[in-house]
Amino acid sequence: MAEYQTARIRNFALLGHTGAGKSSLLEALLFGAKAISQPGRVDKGTNHADFTAQEKAHQHSLEPSFLNFDFDAHHINLIDTPGLPDFFGRALLPLPAVESVLLVVNAATGIEPVTARAFEAARAQGKVVCVCINHIDGHLDKLPGLIEELQTTFGPRCLPVNLPSADGNDVVDCYLHCEENRPTLFSSAASARDELVDTVLEEDEELMTLYLEQGEMLSAEQLHEPLETALRMGHLVPVCFTSAEQAVGIASLLEIMVKLMPNPLEANAPQFMKGFGDDAVPVDVTQKADDHVLAQVFRVGIDPYFGRVAVLRLYQGTMQSGMRLFIGADRKQVKVAHLLKLQGAETSEVGSAVPGDICALCKIDELEVGSVLHDSHDEDEFHLPELKLPQPIFGLAVSPKRRGDEQKIAEVLAKLIAEDPSLAVSQNEAEGQTVLSGLGDLHLQIALEKAQSVFKVDMDTCKPAVAYRETVCKAATARYRHKKQSGGAGQFGEVELTVEPLPRGRGFEFVSKVVGGSVPTQFIPAVEKGVREALKVGRLGGYPVEDVRVTLLDGKHHSVDSKEIAFVMAGKKAFFDAFLQANPVILEPMVAMDILVSAEDVGDITGDLSSSRAMVCGTEARRDGKVRVKAEAPLATVDNYATRLKSMTSGEGEFTLSFARYEIVPPAVQQSLLRTIEEKED
Repeated sequence: MAEYQTARIRNFALLGHTGAGKSSLLEALLFGAKAISQPGRVDKGTNHADFTAQEKAHQHSLEPSFLNFDFDAHHINLIDTPGLPDFFGRALLPLPAVESVLLVVNAATGIEPVTARAFEAARAQGKVVCVCINHIDGHLDKLPGLIEELQTTFGPRCLPVNLPSADGNDVVDCYLHCEENRPTLFSSAASARDELVDTVLEEDEELMTLYLEQGEMLSAEQLHEPLETALRMGHLVPVCFTSAEQAVGIASLLEIMVKLMPNPLEANAPQFMKGFGDDAVPVDVTQKADDHVLAQVFRVGIDPYFGRVAVLRLYQGTMQSGMRLFIGADRKQVKVAHLLKLQGAETSEVGSAVPGDICALCKIDELEVGSVLHDSHDEDEFHLPELKLPQPIFGLAVSPKRRGDEQKIAEVLAKLIAEDPSLAVSQNEAEGQTVLSGLGDLHLQIALEKAQSVFKVDMDTCKPAVAYRETVCKAATARYRHKKQSGGAGQFGEVELTVEPLPRGRGFEFVSKVVGGSVPTQFIPAVEKGVREALKVGRLGGYPVEDVRVTLLDGKHHSVDSKEIAFVMAGKKAFFDAFLQANPVILEPMVAMDILVSAEDVGDITGDLSSSRAMVCGTEARRDGKVRVKAEAPLATVDNYATRLKSMTSGEGEFTLSFARYEIVPPAVQQSLLRTIEEKED
């Protein structure tokens, strides 16, 4: 690999629904750039992105994969992402590291659930989005309607930068070197260019004046700066057409990626923060090669033989093999023994990397997703805002097949979560279960398969209790004194605190309003610790408590007998007493359902949903004759929905679920839950 300056680097994540053709498009781009001798195929297990045994067996992308190539004196980093809804959390992991997203849409099926979610996530992070309509061969009649669908869903600024030729065997450029005289399948290159230029010129009044008053034709070079502004602000979403299998539009897409899409210096600058919590302040990153090194890890892979591989984006400074770096606020330095470029399953060592590049480090166990590497203590507390991932709500209780493997299972679960932070492990105290949670059944199945095939650990699984929560509906105050005397020094701590509700999703807040030293400063963290212990087990059904604020008001201490443990116990018991007085209720997880069925099955679907405490939020007729039904339902009522849907639609229905929010369960449901818990205890 040649050495490039930051301005000649382009970083892309390929996102889109499964079946859109991301992996095949990536193969076509690699082949078009002469980075490979022939494109691989997903169905034959030869494509470069899906190289793991699991991906070959399932014939789906299951993890982000990294490839790169050089084209037209530029270095392109491409990140392929999974398109299955269950792996949407994994698909989001690379977003902080790229400037642009290629949102791949299947011409046959149009906008699908993951397509819409990916667009929203990319724009929420300020990423430039380029929509790539793939598989146009055989679906030319659907393309005009698909452009209208894109503009209706994502906004009127979704504008073609090329158009299919009249026979569909090529594309006609509409912007870089507009081919006005070539016939197109619909619209025309000239009108498409005019619409693009009008949109771009809204970002530059001087050029707009030149264009309108003097009638001067403007070149793509003159329009480059306002174009980048329009892309960065989301005022323009370019649309292009490809057929990866037939290599249609690939050369045009490569040119668009290099000449239109922003380099790291032109995109929205990453907003690093210094400090944490309320003390965090924004800091600017220079992105200069001669400044301090600053990089962040956004993906971790763990191989039983090769060790931990941490993929990072370099934001500032020049990283060199052999240099020593700090991780976060750690005082101990780690050595960059091997600086790698990833090419699917292959790795190659490089001597250095400049700002904007994506590289990897191996065998540094301290690195995890979000770790910041730097070479100066000035950046000890630098970090990017935490990436918001979908909440895992589908769980399986896991246990060892052989006695004595508990520690081994804990270590493997920790590795799975290090690789995929959209998984979670929790302890269900009420049921005595260790629960592995994810975004769906397939998400959990793949994780358990990997635990067995890669990490050589077998686990038994069973259906866990639903992830209920507890909260309060009003404020209440309680006081508790913890006093213990058994010879010698005793224990004494007394606290008064208030528990009050917070809006849904706010979690937990602890506030101290102690005055006069009634609870010494050194014991206030102990009170909070006791409260947090109480939050884990609740008081109604043993479920975790959330969306509450606890305010420490007053207390008492003893000059000899007051100890940390005393205030931990006092805080815990005072919380329980206040909680029971604050009208406690049980919360249940609600899921958003996106169901795709034939029009004749809609009545059966909506009837079934209504009988399951679900609420139908709307229906939408699609161009292919199917109907999309959107609904919200309690998670507890949809655990067998795949089977129900199959029976109602003769196996042709599709659906995706995603976490929506927590809601208070109806009184009858709460009473039933509490009765069930009492029966188990008896």
